[in-house]
Amino acid sequence: MFSVSKRSEVEPFHAMDVLAEATKRRAAGHPVISMAVGQPSHPAPQAALEAARAALAEGKIGYTDALGTARLKHALAWHYRDRHGLEIDPARIAITTGSSAGFNLAFLSLFDAGDAVAIARPGYPAYRNILGALGLKVIEVAVTAETHFTLTPESLEAAQRENGVKLKGILLASPANPTGTVTGRAALKALADYCAANSIAFISDEIYHGLTFAGEETSALELTDEAIVINSFSKYYCMTGWRIGWMVLPERLVRPIERVAQSLYISPPELSQIAATAALGAAAELDVYKASYAANRDFLLRRLPEIGLPVASPMDGAFYAYVDVTRFSNDSMAFAKRMLAEINVAATPGLDFDPLEGNRTMRMSYAGSESEIAEAIERMAGWLK
Repeated sequence: MFSVSKRSEVEPFHAMDVLAEATKRRAAGHPVISMAVGQPSHPAPQAALEAARAALAEGKIGYTDALGTARLKHALAWHYRDRHGLEIDPARIAITTGSSAGFNLAFLSLFDAGDAVAIARPGYPAYRNILGALGLKVIEVAVTAETHFTLTPESLEAAQRENGVKLKGILLASPANPTGTVTGRAALKALADYCAANSIAFISDEIYHGLTFAGEETSALELTDEAIVINSFSKYYCMTGWRIGWMVLPERLVRPIERVAQSLYISPPELSQIAATAALGAAAELDVYKASYAANRDFLLRRLPEIGLPVASPMDGAFYAYVDVTRFSNDSMAFAKRMLAEINVAATPGLDFDPLEGNRTMRMSYAGSESEIAEAIERMAGWLK
């Protein structure tokens, strides 16, 4: 294991052009509203901020164990008991420098260069780019209304036949970015059982857990001890810049993951671990924030079709609307640039998430304030007329 391809090229993020222009326009005094970034507008929980201030005042911030502090791992074990009714051994939990480090550690520990790994299309572009940079074969499986916008055993079988490969792993996000899909318990179990029967590693991206508005929010850990679960404090906990996440691992993978983590990251940042431990007790505050996303979601479900932008997939979770722009354009990148230039509203072109059909779609984040989202839609309504 741990083989890395010499090929270092990764596919560019087309959204970076839009984001860079949005930043430039805002600096020049334009009233830019960004619906492009999946970042909560709310601050980290007060308990997390207070814990970090106390730690800074004490001044003893340093390295921790490579897989994180015992205190945070035990707190996460209690989290799984409280939220999912699960008894998770804290020794199976690895604290990571954001979920991004979790993906790197999982891919490096599970796969060799040339192995085939399936992801959903549309899906989070970093999956594709990281897998490709590590020399892995990325199998993008279309998720549509026919598959309930998620991966299924049948679609995975078809993808293997079409590509002439045997899958070594699958990566599924629920709730998903950009589609907002929540994969229900039965569908998730079907995938877990399929992976077990075919010796396929099952990686479950659960970073939007806590932000489900419809359907069943199920952790893969409720269905199998063999899943590799990746989660983060960035989204529900509003701690994007703290760069702190975690993994729950099968026992056999703990030591391999630890060895790679020691070499790549030394340890996750201690200050962020202290804040994250406190954040786990802030559900009452965080659910107020979630209610504001729910209000934005309800508003967009009503207004987007009214202005000619029907949603292209269910907005069941996360905080994204994935919309069809074909009434106005078949070039989502050009559409995004023009919308920013003419009405100062930024959104992400669908090509980031779907290189084959994303020219027809856009992703709009509703993690901002209710007033900002309402203003952005009113600008768009007038512009699209």
